[in-house]
Amino acid sequence: MKKIVISGVLVLFALPAFCWGFFGHKIINQYAVYLLPPEMMVLYKPHIDFIVEHAVDPDKRRYAVKEEGPRHYIDLDNYHPADSIPFLWSRALEKYGSEMLEKHGIVPWWIQTMMSRLTLAFEKKDKLRIIKLSAELGHYIADLHVPLHASSNHNGQLTGQHGIHGFWESRIPELFAEDEFDLLIGKAQYIKSIPTFVWKVARESASAADTVLRVECDLSQTFRQDSKYAFEERNGLIIRQYSSVYSKAYNASLNGMVERRMRSSIYSVASCWYTAWVNAGQPDLKGLANINFSGEDLEEWESLNKLWKESSIKGRSCAN
Repeated sequence: MKKIVISGVLVLFALPAFCWGFFGHKIINQYAVYLLPPEMMVLYKPHIDFIVEHAVDPDKRRYAVKEEGPRHYIDLDNYHPADSIPFLWSRALEKYGSEMLEKHGIVPWWIQTMMSRLTLAFEKKDKLRIIKLSAELGHYIADLHVPLHASSNHNGQLTGQHGIHGFWESRIPELFAEDEFDLLIGKAQYIKSIPTFVWKVARESASAADTVLRVECDLSQTFRQDSKYAFEERNGLIIRQYSSVYSKAYNASLNGMVERRMRSSIYSVASCWYTAWVNAGQPDLKGLANINFSGEDLEEWESLNKLWKESSIKGRSCAN
C-alpha cells in the first residue's frame, strides 16, 4: 500500500499516552476522507490537511479543560450489568447521576452530542463548523474503538502492565501502519441509529480489552527484559519503549486486532460524517470550499498548542 505521510508528534511509551496517539488519529481522519461520496469530497478534500492536523485537538484540550477527559473513554466494567446502560444521555443522567458518569467516562454519549452539532452545521451550511466538528468527531469515534478505553484497567495499572496503553495504540501503529496495515476500505454507509451503533462499538472494545492485556502478559513471559525494551533517540531525547522485536511479536500474537480496530475506526468516522450530512438533508456543499479562519480560531489553536507543550494533563491520564 502507499506510504502514509503524516507530520506531527508521535506519542511514545515513555511519554504521556493518548488514544491512538497523534499519529494514529491523523491517519484515521485522513483515510476517512477517502471513503466519502463525491458530493462531500468537494468540501472535505480541499481541507483534508486541516481535518488531519486538528484530529488531535481534543487531546490537546485535555491540558486546558478538566471536563474534556471523560469524553474520551468509558469504563464499562464498572457498570453491572453493562447492557443495562441507557443509550441516551438524559436517561443515563437520571439513572446514574453526573458524578458517576463523569468518573467512568462519557464517550458514547458525547459522540451523539457531536453528531447533533455536526448535523446542525450541515443544515446551516456553516462550512467552518462542519470542518472543525468533523475533525474532532473523528477523534472521539476513533477513541471508542480502543479496547483499553472501555476498561478501568486503562493502562494496565491494575495488572502490572503499566505502559500497555501507548504500546497497543501508539507504538504498534507507528511501526506497522505504513507498510503492513491495509487501510484502504470501502465507502461510507448510512447509520440508521447512532445510539445503537456507538454502543455496539463500545461493547466490542470492552470485550477485546481482556485479550489486549492477556496476550501481552503471556508474551512477556517469553522475553527477557533486555529484549522487551529498547532505548531510542526521539527529538533529542533518549527514551525507553517497547522494542521493535517485542512489538512485532505482540502485533502478531494479537492476530491483526490493532489493524482491524483502525480499519473499523476509519469506516465509522466516515460513516458518521456521511450520516450527519444525510440527516441534514444532503445539502449542496459546492461553493463552501473557501474557508477563512477567524483570529479567535487561530488564537484558540495557538493556546491549545502552548498548553499542551507547557502544562500537565487535567483529569485522568492514560499514563496513570
